[in-house]
Amino acid sequence: MQNKKLSIRKLVSYLNNDESEWGGFWLPNIQRPFVWSEEQIGRLFDSIMREYPISTLLVWKTKEAVKHRRFIDLYHSGVKLTDYYVPDNRHPKMMVLDGQQRLQSLFIGLKGSFEGKELYFDVLSGQKGTAPEDIRYRFAFKEKAHSSWPWVRFKDIIFQTKLDVQIAKDLLKSVPSALSEAEEEQLLLNIARARQEFVNNDNLTYQELDGIDNPDSYQLDDIVEIFIRANSGGTKLGKSDLLFSLLTSSWDEADGAMEALLEDLNRGGFAFDRDFVLKACLTTLGRGARYEVNKFRDGKTKEEIVEKWDNLANAIKSIRDFVVSKTYIRSDKAMPSYLALIPLIYYRYHYPKKFAANARLPEYLLRVLVTGVFSGSPDNLIDKLVRCIQEQSDFLLPEIYGVVRADGRNLEITPDVIFKQGYGSSAIHLFFNLWYRDFDYTPAFDGNEPQIDHIFPQSLLKTVKDVNPETGKRNLLHYRQEQRDQFANCMLLTADENGFTGKTGQPPVEWFASSRFDSDEAHQRYLTMHLIPSDPMLWELDRFEDFIEARKDLIKEKFSYMLQATGGITA
Repeated sequence: MQNKKLSIRKLVSYLNNDESEWGGFWLPNIQRPFVWSEEQIGRLFDSIMREYPISTLLVWKTKEAVKHRRFIDLYHSGVKLTDYYVPDNRHPKMMVLDGQQRLQSLFIGLKGSFEGKELYFDVLSGQKGTAPEDIRYRFAFKEKAHSSWPWVRFKDIIFQTKLDVQIAKDLLKSVPSALSEAEEEQLLLNIARARQEFVNNDNLTYQELDGIDNPDSYQLDDIVEIFIRANSGGTKLGKSDLLFSLLTSSWDEADGAMEALLEDLNRGGFAFDRDFVLKACLTTLGRGARYEVNKFRDGKTKEEIVEKWDNLANAIKSIRDFVVSKTYIRSDKAMPSYLALIPLIYYRYHYPKKFAANARLPEYLLRVLVTGVFSGSPDNLIDKLVRCIQEQSDFLLPEIYGVVRADGRNLEITPDVIFKQGYGSSAIHLFFNLWYRDFDYTPAFDGNEPQIDHIFPQSLLKTVKDVNPETGKRNLLHYRQEQRDQFANCMLLTADENGFTGKTGQPPVEWFASSRFDSDEAHQRYLTMHLIPSDPMLWELDRFEDFIEARKDLIKEKFSYMLQATGGITA
């Protein structure tokens, strides 16, 4: 193993380039997807300009016909890794094992784009005196039409053949107004610094594992183990990523199969991810819910997942369809914990006929979601529930609830459970999904989802003040944040209703006025749908507290099928 150095510009030119030295740099299929944000990329470029060191990369030189892919040039959300795979070959090539996120960020910034925008550099930034944790050299992804001086496309600086001073002079010609002497000096310094750090200096160091000259030392199994050890300490690369790396090392179609499943699962507003799928597979196959790399090292688990993938995927998709059709949960916002689904997936996989005939499963799911049973670290609970299903050969609610209670978790749904929700709380969308069953939670356009709004606007409630006993002035807010945000002061509106021409802070006495509706019937339907007390006097600001109590009664009646008196539940 030896260390080598290259300039950033040169190494970036080697990415995806099979005509470059040693066949170019590529990503093996054990690598996870790119996860960095625009801000993280900008910070990387700022760090380089500040001469901060870049961690050493780890590269495997090989001729093995290992499945690999190109670095992404035109990054956009939803990009599919399967679109970037290249044909297997036995030509020499360099596989990046550690440092993918940094190299991918450099490639996007210098050669590609992020969501259709290219990387621009504020050539007048970089003044001294910036705190270490703050941005000194400003980088941002911009569209050409929305970029103006002093923002300059960074690749136009780095991939120039002119001298630094000539590049600076060319930029000065495009300045809309004369620069001060200090600004001109800053421009010259920034061009010189950028060229020095990205072009002239060999700032990228990589360790090379030579699998061509030492094929016995660096075979694919060795590389997978090295990859896991090199990445186990990272904060972004979790154990599920490592498990998937082991899976892809022996299953070439793993990426494509996972992408296809997730696309199917999320085609309607959900956010299932690879972590969930892997945990569901491990649990369903009897390996336990906890992520442990050793589970995949023996080969048996990998082989079983590959062999039974279609059945596993069908069980997961079946539960997703069950959620939509039987519980009225239709969006990611209304799913406080996807892990609550894993016992159901196990049940559906092993006992499909009993699953189809079990009419009480919706009750289980709604109860555990509403009460937050699967919050925290529920791996042990999942394993206990699976054992319960195994012992009973069925999903019997008395036994299931007994396991949950024995684990020290609460299953009671009392009015307090509902009314502890509020604007911005994790489970409020769950209640609204169950409440507003006719709303469209999967609109055609992003941003058109239903939105939660305050019935009595915050701005209106803030006008109610109490006398400050220390000053004698009426300047203390009467209604605290939790009172303004409480569940009984929230309603669900369509995006149009809550838009610029919609409610936009209107008080309830105006928003619920009968004059806004075409008929008395339409007016009453609207009040009933939103559980609004019909007495117009309660819509006045000075009756806010009476309104809240009256609406709480309507809400309790709405959810009466869920509620039980304090003191326990019966299954």
